[in-house]
Amino acid sequence: MDFTQTITDQQIDQFIEQALHEDVRDGDHTSLACIPPGARTRSKLLIKDAGVVAGVELAKHIFKKVDPKSKIDLYMKDGASVNYGDIVFEVDCNARAMLMAERLVLNTMQRMSGIATLSNRFAFEVEDLDVKILDTRKTTPLIRFLEKWAVKIGGCHNYRYGLYDWIMIKDNHIDACGSITKAIERVNEYLKENNLDLGITVEVRNLVELYEVMNVGNVTRIMLDNFDIPILREAVLTIDGKFESEASGGITINTVRKVAQTGVDYISSGSLTHSAQSLDISLKVIKEL
Repeated sequence: MDFTQTITDQQIDQFIEQALHEDVRDGDHTSLACIPPGARTRSKLLIKDAGVVAGVELAKHIFKKVDPKSKIDLYMKDGASVNYGDIVFEVDCNARAMLMAERLVLNTMQRMSGIATLSNRFAFEVEDLDVKILDTRKTTPLIRFLEKWAVKIGGCHNYRYGLYDWIMIKDNHIDACGSITKAIERVNEYLKENNLDLGITVEVRNLVELYEVMNVGNVTRIMLDNFDIPILREAVLTIDGKFESEASGGITINTVRKVAQTGVDYISSGSLTHSAQSLDISLKVIKEL
């Protein structure tokens, strides 16, 4: 399943407008002072590291926003493997507009490409196994849609987009509610009363809690949180396909394959977004036009 909302042009435009307002306000005064208003340049987006490129489509939107007459010659698409020295695209643009957009393009593409690169590594580690790697809500506020977009570009999958599109009963909910049984019952009552059709994940911390969930039922997926590998394997055998199974809790690129080999259906890892290192990219003027 993939729960990421469809990213619309309106959402992208709104993000670009807000980002430019944050950076430009009443003008890029350096460029206004140094560069004639009609000057145009051709620039290249240069890769300075190995990885997976992401954010190309976003960059096209940004350049069109700052200069509707801009023209991009695209050499690589989102999801392409890149190496040092590769040129992703060249852009003909008003010089002032290019410099106004430069940092926004680089900041977003470096961040998205870093996430796509790490996501691609995760996907590669388990490509021969019947498991899906999921992201989490551990994203940067207000740019979640970009980070989850990058996860998909890298070959992994999006979990719930927010608190509103999937029920996830975690330890704090259970402790505040009184028990796993009470939490599951109240969630199902709530969904029925409000005519909502949402999947339900319940987190368990040990086999005792797992057996309680198995007895209660009425959930979609059981999240096995911070289970050691032998206990995780036993838990998956216990679930036996009656519910979807998910492993979570501190899973990294170094441990994901061992976790996947237990037979879980899903593995969620916040590190896809919170631990990704930005890819080194630069935007360089080639010539004046």
